[in-house]
Amino acid sequence: MTLFVNNLTHLDTSLWCPRRGLIGASWHVDAELDGQLGDDGMLFDFGEVKPWLKTHLDDGPDHTLLVPLESPGLSVQDCREGLCIRAQAPYAMEVRGPRQAFTLLPWSEITPQRLAEHYSNLLSRRPPPRVDAIRLRLHEEAIEGAAFTYSHGLKRHAGNCQRIAHGHRSRLCLWENGSRQPMLEAAWAERLQDRYLVSEEDISDPGLPGPRGQLTVRYQAGQGQFMLRLPRDRCIVMPTPTTIEHIAAWLAARILHETGRELRVQAFEGIGKGAYSGMSPLTHHD
Repeated sequence: MTLFVNNLTHLDTSLWCPRRGLIGASWHVDAELDGQLGDDGMLFDFGEVKPWLKTHLDDGPDHTLLVPLESPGLSVQDCREGLCIRAQAPYAMEVRGPRQAFTLLPWSEITPQRLAEHYSNLLSRRPPPRVDAIRLRLHEEAIEGAAFTYSHGLKRHAGNCQRIAHGHRSRLCLWENGSRQPMLEAAWAERLQDRYLVSEEDISDPGLPGPRGQLTVRYQAGQGQFMLRLPRDRCIVMPTPTTIEHIAAWLAARILHETGRELRVQAFEGIGKGAYSGMSPLTHHD
């Protein structure tokens, strides 16, 4: 007998891609669990199994940087902060932080299918009582219209959002006089795609001007010391922390500055959570 549950939870991560570089990702997690019916007529108490599954995923890949160890030009070394990850293609990157901020995987490239299979096997080795096997499926949120991926780190966050290279895949909605603006949404999603959003107060070295300049981000957070170095053109510098509330307000201000148009911005932090800014008071939605 198999019990299934769709949208059990979701994962927000960043990953290193040998073709695109540092990118954010958000995936729904579906689960199937095999087992035998008990005397109560159920496979098991799913109220107990669900938090077990979610805890293992939250303590595993969620809010980490997924690192494909066999990617060309990539290296991993111990360092004072914990681990140092360096990559060369498609551009140079260096990131340092505590070990729990990274998920190291023995592949040349990360895919949601491979990641789901990997964690299905890991979780099935020691399943909860009456569970024989676990199968996971990871898939992106279905988004009609503009969407983009970004990475960031929030040093003041008490949880895992403080990790310097985690990210999201998010939709973007812009309204003018109550009407959606799909062309403007697509243009801004393209500008934000695969970018690292950084607070200017966390920049320790702005690097040299020009296409070869490298921007260095460094901060101390509750989990330890973090550092990230990326090409300047892969970064978007904000005057505030890169929370979703500030991202929405920044987008509204930038669009007004560049176009003179006062729009209502609805920005999302991955799946479900977001904030409004612009023509309405700033409102937070969980």
